[in-house]
Amino acid sequence: MAVNMDEKVAPIFQEVLNRNPGEIEFHQATREVLESLGPVLVKHPEFTHHKIIERICEPERQIIFRVPWRDDKGEVQINRGFRVEFNSALGPYKGGLRFHPSVYLGIIKFLGFEQIFKNALTGLPIGGGKGGSDFDPKGKSDDEIMSFCQSFMTELYRHLGEHTDVPAGDIGVGGREIGYMFGQYKRITNRWEAGMLTGKGTDWGGSLVRTEATGYGATFFVDEMLKARKDTFGGKVCSVSGSGNVAIYTIEKIHELGGKVVTCSDSNGYIYDEKGIDLVLLQQLKEVERRRIKDYLQYRKHAQYVAKGNIWEIPCQVAMPSATQNEINGADAEMLVKNGCIAVGEGANMPTTPEGVKVFLDAQIAYGPGKAANAGGVATSALEMQQNAQRDSWTFEYTEKRLQDIMKHIHELCYETAIEYGTPGNYVNGANIAGFIRVAKAMVAFGVV
Repeated sequence: MAVNMDEKVAPIFQEVLNRNPGEIEFHQATREVLESLGPVLVKHPEFTHHKIIERICEPERQIIFRVPWRDDKGEVQINRGFRVEFNSALGPYKGGLRFHPSVYLGIIKFLGFEQIFKNALTGLPIGGGKGGSDFDPKGKSDDEIMSFCQSFMTELYRHLGEHTDVPAGDIGVGGREIGYMFGQYKRITNRWEAGMLTGKGTDWGGSLVRTEATGYGATFFVDEMLKARKDTFGGKVCSVSGSGNVAIYTIEKIHELGGKVVTCSDSNGYIYDEKGIDLVLLQQLKEVERRRIKDYLQYRKHAQYVAKGNIWEIPCQVAMPSATQNEINGADAEMLVKNGCIAVGEGANMPTTPEGVKVFLDAQIAYGPGKAANAGGVATSALEMQQNAQRDSWTFEYTEKRLQDIMKHIHELCYETAIEYGTPGNYVNGANIAGFIRVAKAMVAFGVV
């Protein structure tokens, strides 16, 4: 039982544990939100009457299916596919597809639950969902990935549509995979329905800035947190984990704002470059040549590569975890604070354990939780949906400005909500409460559905 949970909420959380055994990531995500909601129920007793928390913790629909496909040897392989359509109170389900061996129902449910509140914070008309498969794209040929994606979409397509459920990419799902899935959807349905999938190529319905959006958005959010403390990125030493889209474009925007990023990583280890990460080199290695991060040293001899090392040992003033869930534990958080970290912005989903979050909050550093800080990706996906609906295409500059305005609005909403509910500076409470209230009001308006 969570020790910080209000007595009215604790039994609901216990029922979540009972109904969803073994789904530890989902338990963690629900606990983190529910711990913030006690004061909300005092101010809004109608939420208790309508059992909003109980309903919001139960997905509207959970889809699990078999994905058979043939590899290059002609052998049949079997994977499992998932789509959890969690909550559509604010709009069609919206959330990415993750292809990674670690994927199972608990991971998808945690991601989908987070997505409800993240999407609500954007102020845009999108509900929360998530999907994926335990398929591993690494080491697969283009033909094998196409075979898998076509089989995956052959089952999933019946549940999708621009007014129903609109997936995007996530870990293991980029433009190549989105293209194969969109092509199969178009083939099966005989419809060019661009708004049913986001993260598309810009030549065929995609939005400029979508690739950069999560990294840019997280950096904009941290910039707003620093401004609220009369500070800036200027001259700050920053540490970014990961080396995918989120990490790369976080690094790019931090450099534009005057900070210096000295780290990046992949699943095998991390790079420390005290002179600042060479972004052009990193993009060439990861986006063009699809190589491992250790190859960075072939071109930057002064840099250091630490295999299986702990990236959070490197002193920094701003930390941007941008790899995966639970990458910062309590000891890591203590080390970051001890070494002078003043701000953390989560580019990944739930990258900090509950113990780590407590350390950051107790130290009163500027801590931006993922559901607020990394909402830029889904926000720009929603902007892509708008462009598709209008049969329009916006400029990079216009779309980036829209993204920056959305992230500024999210920061203001979280900041002001935290003050309203008696915890100034606590962006965790601000994000959880603001997102929950927006969804809850819609659910009350719709009745018991």
